[in-house]
Amino acid sequence: MDTLKATVIIASNRAAAGVYADETGPLIVAALAAEGWAVSDPVVVPDGVPVAAAITAAVAAGARLVLTSGGTGLTPTDQTPEVTRSLLEREVPGIAEAIRAYGVAKGVPTAALSRGLAGTIGQALVINLPGSRGGVKDGLAVVVPLLRHAVEQIVGSDH
Repeated sequence: MDTLKATVIIASNRAAAGVYADETGPLIVAALAAEGWAVSDPVVVPDGVPVAAAITAAVAAGARLVLTSGGTGLTPTDQTPEVTRSLLEREVPGIAEAIRAYGVAKGVPTAALSRGLAGTIGQALVINLPGSRGGVKDGLAVVVPLLRHAVEQIVGSDH
């Protein structure tokens, strides 16, 4: 099994400003490392344009997977889906739909409020996860089993 490179980006104005420590990034990094992904510490940036810059830099550096966390809600500063959509070449709506459905089915009705997206940029899969610890755990439960197959499909590998 090839080692594939992944990048974790945390969209949080307060964590980026040092108001509090990011708690979701380490969860995501640990989950990816446990699955054999080459992943380093999370990149913590303010929401909006800095997220787009971080995604672009990760893809340019060879990441085959970019998972973001945060910035997917309804507050005025939540801009992760908008900046992600501006970069995507193809959307993969079933991933984000499955994450929302999983949370709702677990009894978290607010999971339906997440506006996260998923799609491809070049040879990379980009997925927006919610910013809460519970949302991240639910999102990982959905996406981890399909990540390797998805990134292999992006480059045309056989089923």
